[in-house]
Amino acid sequence: MWRIVLPGIAMIGVTYAFARFSFGLFLPNIAQSMNLTESNAGIVGSTAYIAYTLALLTSSYFIKRFGQLKVIQFSGLSAVGGLLGIGLSQDFFSLALSTFIAGLGSGWASPAYSQVASTSLNKEDKDRGNTWINTGTSFGLVLSGPIAILFSDHWRFAFISFAAISLVVLVWNSLRIPYHKSELQNENLISISAFNKAKFLLLSSFIAGFGSSIYWTFSRSFLKVEFNMSDNKSVIFWVVMGVTGAIGGLSGGIMNRVGLTVSYRWALLVMSISIISITIPSIYSVYSSGFLFGISYIFVTGLLIVWATRIFKLVPHVGVSLSFLALGVGQSIGSAAAGELISMSSYSIAFMIYSLACLIGLFVPVKKKTS
Repeated sequence: MWRIVLPGIAMIGVTYAFARFSFGLFLPNIAQSMNLTESNAGIVGSTAYIAYTLALLTSSYFIKRFGQLKVIQFSGLSAVGGLLGIGLSQDFFSLALSTFIAGLGSGWASPAYSQVASTSLNKEDKDRGNTWINTGTSFGLVLSGPIAILFSDHWRFAFISFAAISLVVLVWNSLRIPYHKSELQNENLISISAFNKAKFLLLSSFIAGFGSSIYWTFSRSFLKVEFNMSDNKSVIFWVVMGVTGAIGGLSGGIMNRVGLTVSYRWALLVMSISIISITIPSIYSVYSSGFLFGISYIFVTGLLIVWATRIFKLVPHVGVSLSFLALGVGQSIGSAAAGELISMSSYSIAFMIYSLACLIGLFVPVKKKTS
């Protein structure tokens, strides 16, 4: 199992943690260097989510047309190109274009790896394999933290370094992931039957995406602006998120024991608590917030993957594409809206509102049986 899972963890790490979420980690430095307003930062942050959404729309066709390995290679190439572009960008438009290119990879990677797990892992390893691969985001956050500390004043070099690491991961996956172009069931990604089958999954995914978006884009900026937290302390906060997020790899096993409904609602409740906890002016509360958010976000997304693959057993990539499409739409809208809300009010008010938004998910009627 680990021959497939380890390179998968690495690719999810570079496509999510580096190519999508590291913009929020370096946002204070980027904003100062390029004179970005909160509104501009929100727009740039949302381009990665928009790209992610568009990539998900094409993922099913690409997997069927080119096979799982090629799509994973596309993901790696977009991360390398986008991260290099961010490091070399000179204005708002080149930065936005680069974050868009970087964001494409994550939208292709998750559905492709769900297909890899389906075709390459034993039945008893599929849920564990899917959820462990999903923890790549956490391991990427852990690695990006020390790089941010070492190169906080040289963010361009940091992104070029991310691009170099992504290139190594691309080569690793090319050598380890098997080429498998199977005859997939003809399930249309955008169809009434698919949406009806996954309606509660889609609503849950959208809410999780919207609620979490403000944290990924603005949490470190909030700590520096509102609490005047030092670079090192705010980066340690980011690393705490990554370290604890690795616990999310247990989500597949936990869901099998206590059920989907209980797992999802508890995870979303913890996410809501984590988002509002960051507004409390205490170092203990801030780090507790990062601790809880890291666990809950990776846990929730792991649950969504397993839920999706159980609904679409024959074509798991379609289920994951739909779920993460809704997640990406929520994050795209949420990131842009958060920037505007912060400009009109304050960081604290915006985070409180997004915390409440997460609680809406508690009322989604989650089906106990998903197949």
